[in-house]
Amino acid sequence: MSDWVHSLAIVWMALLVFGLTALVTAAIHIAVAVLSVGERARSFKAVSPGMLPPLGILFAVFIAFTASQVWNDNDRASSVVDREASALQAVVFLAAAFPGEPETRLRSLISSYVKDAVAQEWPKMAHRTATLRMIPSSLAEALQLTLALTPSNQGQQTAQREITTALENALDARRQRIIVSRSAVSWLKWLCLCLQAACALLAIAMVHSDNRLASAITIGLFGIGVAASLLLIIAYDRPFIGELSVGPARLLQAMPEPEAGQHGIKP
Repeated sequence: MSDWVHSLAIVWMALLVFGLTALVTAAIHIAVAVLSVGERARSFKAVSPGMLPPLGILFAVFIAFTASQVWNDNDRASSVVDREASALQAVVFLAAAFPGEPETRLRSLISSYVKDAVAQEWPKMAHRTATLRMIPSSLAEALQLTLALTPSNQGQQTAQREITTALENALDARRQRIIVSRSAVSWLKWLCLCLQAACALLAIAMVHSDNRLASAITIGLFGIGVAASLLLIIAYDRPFIGELSVGPARLLQAMPEPEAGQHGIKP
């Protein structure tokens, strides 16, 4: 269910979130209006309007707390993908120091790694099933090849050392990429957010129970704010799934030019 919601286009996701929020808001408004008779009406009206600001502030704090995690996860995802791509580009560039078979083999291994990452790892990261047990054989082979090279001059020695460092950075960035792909807002945070929003909506309906038009307008405005906040968090909740997810475009740019031209995967 979560994968289905997060993979929706923004328009459909917005319709779903605003629609569900509107149903809950209308249900609360109607329930309070129906129950607001006799003694209950006086009890509802006795609810202090002073409760509304603290409830609103608490909801804002919950939103800020949850959004902070979401923004950090997305920034981290973008950062590690950029770092991985930069490391791979460095390997492709430095491979020219070993012309012939070593250069061709290194470029081929980098291309193979990028293809596997895009075709296999990205879909698994989207569904949070990618694990660190998935060993990138292409990078491991590239590292072994680099370490097995016999430099013939100082320039090649430096290039060998830099290629080794770049491959290690790519492996570390890949590990971080897979780790951050498993992050998401927990069910407890969602529960607390929705419960706090429902409490605020209920308090608004009670405070304005003697004026149904004012109650409908006020609860409707707050409901729109709740829906907008939830939509923003859901849209960015999972870094590698959905219309606004972190894609492999930057990684594809690290492929050697001829291979990149033959590769039919779109970012």
